[in-house]
Amino acid sequence: MNFTPITLDGQKAYRLCLARMPEKTSDYSFVNLWGWGDHYGLTWCWDGGLVFLRQTVPAPVYWAPVGTWDGVDWRRVLSELPGPLHFGRVPEALVEAWRSAGIPMTVTEAREHWDYVYSVEELASLAGRRFHSKKNLLNQFVRDNAFQVVALNERTVECALALQTEWFLWRDTEDDATLAAENHAIVRVFHDWSRLEGIVGAGITVDGKMVAYTVADPLDDTTLVIHFEKGCPQFRGVYQAINQMFLERFGQGFMWVNREQDLGDAGLRRAKLSYHPAFFMKKYAVTVAL
Repeated sequence: MNFTPITLDGQKAYRLCLARMPEKTSDYSFVNLWGWGDHYGLTWCWDGGLVFLRQTVPAPVYWAPVGTWDGVDWRRVLSELPGPLHFGRVPEALVEAWRSAGIPMTVTEAREHWDYVYSVEELASLAGRRFHSKKNLLNQFVRDNAFQVVALNERTVECALALQTEWFLWRDTEDDATLAAENHAIVRVFHDWSRLEGIVGAGITVDGKMVAYTVADPLDDTTLVIHFEKGCPQFRGVYQAINQMFLERFGQGFMWVNREQDLGDAGLRRAKLSYHPAFFMKKYAVTVAL
């Protein structure tokens, strides 16, 4: 199999394969692959209606094959991959498919990669006692600021990029490799905004300056995945505002919003749990021993 770097020219064909994937987690959105492609050294290979993804940095590891999983001769397909057969970010449904096919493997739960999935209706309304504190912060932002909500496009994405640059400096990230990698991914997505199919986003401006933004794209007809979301820390309630306002205006027609994983960060885990996920999309690390 010939693995090559991921390219923008291949996104249309990739998205067709993604549409046939039985269980889609946030990792497999093309926007995610493109943004983080440099950081993980992502490559792909096309074979028999499946797209095989391989991460090369910091060590070689496969991701789940993208495409239909029905009727696949998994023993043959997996035996043709260059070893060792270490897989990451494997959705639960594929683990079960491999078990049913009798694939010998070791499976380890990867809790840090589980996706948090929420009800769009709940996060757009913030109704009820569970969301009382979130609603209060949202109301405070609305009360204290003369704001506008704008769609991200080729023009306004430049304002979002300016905010991202400022946010990165605010965080004093000189020694934070994780935030530096995220910043690179965000800048890459903003730079190629007009060439990324299906991408959508919104920003909040106050006095003509963007103070928050969010970037998302549809995983399928029912689910939006939010990849990046940043706000200016001087504005109390700004994160609650961009979260709610984006879904209220741009989330209509979707049932679920996938807000990705926590990567094992305790603070991020608390924040994601505080929005009361409807369910998790579980993922696993798998080593196949053929």
